[in-house]
Amino acid sequence: MSSAAWDRVKAEAARLKAVHLRALIADGARCQALQRTAAGITLDLSREKLDAGAMEALLGLAEAQGLPAMRAALFSGAPINATEGRAVLHMALRGGATPPDGDDVEGTLSRMLAYAEDMRRGPMTDVINIGIGGSDLGPAMAARALRPDCDGPRLHFVSNVDGAHLTDTIAGLDPARTALVVVSKTFTTQETMANAASARDWLEAQNGPAAHRQIAAVSTNIPACTDFGIDPARVFGFWDWVGGRYSLWSSVGLSLAIGIGALRFREMLAGAAAMDAHFREAPLAENLPVLLGLTGLWRRSALGMQARAVIPYDQRLERLPAYLQQLDMESNGKGVRSDGQPVATTGPILFGEPGTNAQHSFFQLLHQGTDPVPVEFLLAARPRETLGAHHAALMANCLAQGQALAAGRTQAEARQMMAEVGFAPAEIARLAPHRCFPGDRPSTTVLYETLDPRTLGAILALYEHRVFVEGAIWGINSFDQWGVELGKELARSLMPIMQGGAADGLDPATAGLVARLRELAP
Repeated sequence: MSSAAWDRVKAEAARLKAVHLRALIADGARCQALQRTAAGITLDLSREKLDAGAMEALLGLAEAQGLPAMRAALFSGAPINATEGRAVLHMALRGGATPPDGDDVEGTLSRMLAYAEDMRRGPMTDVINIGIGGSDLGPAMAARALRPDCDGPRLHFVSNVDGAHLTDTIAGLDPARTALVVVSKTFTTQETMANAASARDWLEAQNGPAAHRQIAAVSTNIPACTDFGIDPARVFGFWDWVGGRYSLWSSVGLSLAIGIGALRFREMLAGAAAMDAHFREAPLAENLPVLLGLTGLWRRSALGMQARAVIPYDQRLERLPAYLQQLDMESNGKGVRSDGQPVATTGPILFGEPGTNAQHSFFQLLHQGTDPVPVEFLLAARPRETLGAHHAALMANCLAQGQALAAGRTQAEARQMMAEVGFAPAEIARLAPHRCFPGDRPSTTVLYETLDPRTLGAILALYEHRVFVEGAIWGINSFDQWGVELGKELARSLMPIMQGGAADGLDPATAGLVARLRELAP
C-alpha cells in the first residue's frame, strides 16, 4: 500500500476522531456533497465520519493503489484471480462486460430461461433448489426479495446437510408435482449430493423411474449428472470465470427464473448491468461502488472498526445480510496480500437483520455498547403494497435510528428530558447516566424507489463492486476462498469414523468428542 497516501488517510482519521458526528451532520453543504445517485440507487454518506479532506485523501489512496487500472483489468477479462489463474467476469452474464471468445452466454441464458418458462406452464406446483453457498444464498435471497413477482411454482431451498432441512421442506409437498433443481458446479459437493440423493429417493418412492424427468441440474459435470439420472437436456452450465458467490446471474438462478419468469429475470440482469456501467465509467469521486468501498476501508483500516451491520428496512431483504456475509467475508476475509505477504487489516465481521426487528435485539449494543459498529441501512421510498401507515412508520424508524446513532443524547439532554416528564432530582441523578447515548456512530443509507427486479440487480451489483474496491486497495485476492477448504478435507476424513469406523489417528480433543458422541448414541 502506498505509504504516503496511506499516511495522509491516517492523518485525516486522527483529525476526525476528535470531531463528533453531531457537528458534522449540522453542515448542510457537507451532507449534500456526500450524497450520490446512479442506476436508481442513492448512496448517502452524510452520517459517516467523513468530510472533504477525508474523501480527498481516500480518493488519493485509490489512485495511488492503481484502482482505475485494476478496474480496467477486471472488465477486460484478465486473470485477476491469480491463485486460481482465472478471470472474474460475472458482469458478462448480465451484459456488463464482454465474455471470452467461444463462451455463448446469451445462448446459455436463453436456453435456461426457455426451460424456466416451460416449467412455469407445466404441471409442477413446487420447485426445490438443492445447493449450498452461492448455489443457495443467491437464489434464496432473491426469491424472498421478489416475492410479489414470484407467480410461478412455489420455490423452496434446501442447503444444510442436516436431514431436518430436507425433511421439513418436503413435508406436505406432493412428490408427483414437485421438481428438483440440483445446483453443484462439480456435482460432487458433499452436502448438495446427499440432499439430492435423498430428494430423488423421495420422488422415486412415489413416481418410480419417471421421477428422473422431474430433476434438472446446474453443473458443468455432464457425466456425473447423467449417472445421477438427469438427461443432459435438463443440465445447464456456466464457466470457471463465474465464482460461486457471484453466480446468481448464471444458470444458478434457474429456480428464481422459474419463480419470477424470464422477463423479470432479465430485468434483474439489466439493473445489475446499469450498475456495472456506472462502476466502469464514472469518475472515482462520483462512483457509488468506489465511494461505498472507500467508506468501508476508512471504517476498518483507518478508524479501526472491526464489524459492520447491514440493516434492510425492507422485510423482503431479510436474507440479504446472509448473502452479503458470503459475498464480503468469503471474498475479503484474507490474511495475506496477493503476493503472499501478511496484510494488516481486511474485511470486517458482517451481521444483520431486518429493521425494525433489529431495533428490539442487538441495537442496544449498537447505541450504547463499548465498541462502535457502523451500520448500513437500506430503505425503499415506496412499498410494493399499501397497508395503512406501515411504510411511513418503517421510514420514520430507519431515519431515526441513523439520527440517534450519529447525534446521541448528552447527559444534560437526558437530565432535561427526565425533568420535563416529572422525575425527582434524586432519580434524575441516579438514572440519567443510563439514558445517555454517546452517538458519534457512523452509518450509510442506501435509498431506492421500490424493491423490484431491476432495483435488486443494481443493489447486488453495487455490493459486488464494493467488495472488489476494498480488496483491490488492500492488495488481496477477493476471488478465491481457500479458507473453506481445510474443514471440508477434515470432514471427509472423519466421515468413516462417524459411520462407525475405527477412531484411529485423531487428536485427543477430537477423539474425546467422538467417544462422547458414541456414548450418547450407541
